[in-house]
Amino acid sequence: MKRAEELISLSKDHHHALLLCWKIKMGISKLIAPNRIAAYTIWFYKNHLKQHFEIEEKYVFTLFDKTDPNLLIALHDHYSLKSFFEDELSFETLIKFAEALEIHIRFEERVLFNSIQVAGKLQKGMLAFHEAEEFVDNETDLFWK
Repeated sequence: MKRAEELISLSKDHHHALLLCWKIKMGISKLIAPNRIAAYTIWFYKNHLKQHFEIEEKYVFTLFDKTDPNLLIALHDHYSLKSFFEDELSFETLIKFAEALEIHIRFEERVLFNSIQVAGKLQKGMLAFHEAEEFVDNETDLFWK
């Protein structure tokens, strides 16, 4: 399904988050010290992912009935993904985080966003404020290259 204009900026965020998953996997495959991968992952969470979650929860998730199973899955995923940052990010934790984030993004893109579009619940310009922000990466440690 073609992505609705109102959700394109969130889909772009998803693309960058999928790249985060790839970077984590590349770092692990190259046996990069977990603290280097964790530093980038924490930076990404604080500078991009945390705000992305807040926007989805405030503007997208509110389009669903509070008992909608897809909403409950998305909220649970957000809670689980945030919880990874409460402890040290070891190799095992980084792998689990990357896998969980990728599954979550695929769910939002294929199920959650499509259901919003089909139901016609989007309002023109509802996320226009989010489109103005361009992704700026942290390239101080290119461990994935």
